[in-house]
Parts: sequence; structure tokens; C-alpha cells
Amino acid sequence: MGEPGAINYPARHESFERWFGTPLGRALLADQRQMLDQELGRLTGARQLQVGVSHRLPLATGTDFVQRIMTTPRWYPQIPDQVAVCEAHELPFSGDSMDLVILHHSADFSRYPHEVIRESARVLRGEGTLALVGFNPLSLWGVRRLISRHREGPWGGRFLMRGRMEDWLHLLGFNVEASVTRFFRLPLQRSGRQAQSRFDARLGGNRILPVGAYYCILAKKRVYAQIPRRPAWRQAKVIALSGTRTVGASRGVSGDLLRACSDSEASV
Repeated sequence: MGEPGAINYPARHESFERWFGTPLGRALLADQRQMLDQELGRLTGARQLQVGVSHRLPLATGTDFVQRIMTTPRWYPQIPDQVAVCEAHELPFSGDSMDLVILHHSADFSRYPHEVIRESARVLRGEGTLALVGFNPLSLWGVRRLISRHREGPWGGRFLMRGRMEDWLHLLGFNVEASVTRFFRLPLQRSGRQAQSRFDARLGGNRILPVGAYYCILAKKRVYAQIPRRPAWRQAKVIALSGTRTVGASRGVSGDLLRACSDSEASV
């Protein structure tokens, strides 16, 4: 693919957004919306953040959050409120400020996918939820991407391995609570009912196999309890003993006890 700097990511973002207007793209987006509404509908909190390639593809609109914020990598005239123009790997939000973060193929279409995950972990509060949606390379969609000559629509994404993403999340302090693949459709705009039925009968109907077009990983950010630090010994509390005896320390030794120790050493 060449160096990351040689890839025109803005053009790929636009192509991917346009692809969601095709029949196959609309079907994929509808499945993702249904899945996230089902999995995230019970969540509540102050702020929900969706990071993706466009603000015109909202997800999880049924959640009970005070604010729903979206990001877009490009500026548009008359951009709506609650939309921030930024790169997915450089979020303009303070740390621990979000209760839910949704990554909608943002790692697939970023120069720095690991930084996308890291930024999401930074802005997410402890015990907050991260929903990561990405294309599955171990599927017919992954095969289509490998053989495709043109990098338009979803075929311009990276298709990162699901296990790799889970490893990154573990390293960043997340507990993976669910990880599934979905959308068992042929990667063709007009596959035909007969071809789709044969695929469903052989692979698509077996939902145990991880061959769905995309995966969704739900993870919760862990919170580590702080270990209380022991108070440092003060210099005035340290008692040095003469000779070769072991040096000891005491916190609040009375003068009578010190004199007793001195008398005992003198008698010896």
C-alpha cells in the first residue's frame, strides 16, 4: 500500500461516505444501527461521543445521554451544533470527559489506528464503555478488498484484525465484554437472492463462524484503586544506636524509654 503519508485519506473518507448511499451500504448501516441500539440502549450518562468518517451517519440515537457529540474529519458550511471537526487520532476533548465512545470505522480509515484507540481511552471516563466497529478481514469482504483494484468505498479501509484490536484494548486498560461479527451478506451490490440464499445456507446461516462483514467490540475502561502510600519517616523520628547494633526507628518514643535504654547499655 505504500507509505501512510501517500494515501489520500480525505478522498477515501468521502468515497466511503458516498458508498453508504448504495443499497449494500444502506443495508450495512441499518444492521449496525440495529445492533448498537440493542447493545447500548440501556446505557445512560452525561456525554456520548461518536468518532467516524462523517457526522451524517449517526449511531445509537436511542441512548439516554444528556449530550450526543459527533466528530467529522472535514469542515462543512453550516455544520450542526454538537459536531467537532477533528482527526480521529487528535480529539479536542479533555480526559475522562465521555461516558460512551463509539468508533465507527475510524480506525479502519486513519493514518494512526493505534492512536485512535489511545485517544478514545484518554477521553473515556473510568467504567465508561467503548464500542469499536471495524471491517473483518477474515470474511468474504476481506477477500473482496484484497482483490479489488480500486480503493473506493469500504475497500479503501485497512480491515484490521479483531484480535489485534482486542489486544490494544487490553494494553490500554479495558475489559472486553463482548466481541462479535455481523452482517452475513455477499460484498456485492447485486448478488441476487439465489446467490445470497446459497451463501446463507453454507456460511451465513452459521452465526458461530466469525465471518461477518464487520465486527463490534464492546469494552469497559477499568479503574484501578489507588494504593495508599505509607507516610515517610521523619528525620526527627529516626534513632541511631551506637556501636554495631542494628539501626531502628520509632514513631513517638518517650524520653523515659530512651533513658531506660541508655541505663541498660551502661550497666552492660
